[in-house]
Amino acid sequence: MRTLKLVAVSAGLGSPSSTRLLADRLTRAARYRLAEREYAVEVEVVELRDLALDIAKNFVSGFPSEALEEAIEKVTGADGVIAVTPVFTASYSGLFKSFFDLVDPAALTGVPVLLGATGGTARHSLVLDHALRPLFAYLRARISSTAVYAASEDWGTGGDEYTEGLPHRITRAGEEFADLVAATADGRPEAEEELVPFEKQLADLRLD
Repeated sequence: MRTLKLVAVSAGLGSPSSTRLLADRLTRAARYRLAEREYAVEVEVVELRDLALDIAKNFVSGFPSEALEEAIEKVTGADGVIAVTPVFTASYSGLFKSFFDLVDPAALTGVPVLLGATGGTARHSLVLDHALRPLFAYLRARISSTAVYAASEDWGTGGDEYTEGLPHRITRAGEEFADLVAATADGRPEAEEELVPFEKQLADLRLD
């Protein structure tokens, strides 16, 4: 059984925080999916709040502390990364951005990444598309199709006839991400489609 390594990066400032809670639930959903596919999973969490001073000192000195270097190596050595940030001023937090500024721009090339964000109101949900996706597109990561934004009002609710509840969105995002991680680790496209020769397609049209 192959072991896959998932690393969750949480930029929450509180302890506990809704950001860490979302990261944990996304990770759990991905683990369940990978277990169903008979993969062993190793999970590590990088709490950026514990590295805030190290990150700031790195920008001044140009040298990472041992703890910061270890955290960066965890992220860049993962088979999949779950990155979750609180929303500050309609974007990711400065701590979150500063950490990924210290990651080599090529180190996450092709690495599956699941995006998540937390905020006070649903009005900030577009942060996933206007801030987080461009950041990880620049880093050339393989961004999982479904990202999750959790507003304060989402916790403990099951949604309604128009909106899926947070638990459902977490499960769907975690499963899609797990499938992407597995496909990437196996070195094949996420969804393999049978290639039908043009001659056969043309013959089928004639038969119709």
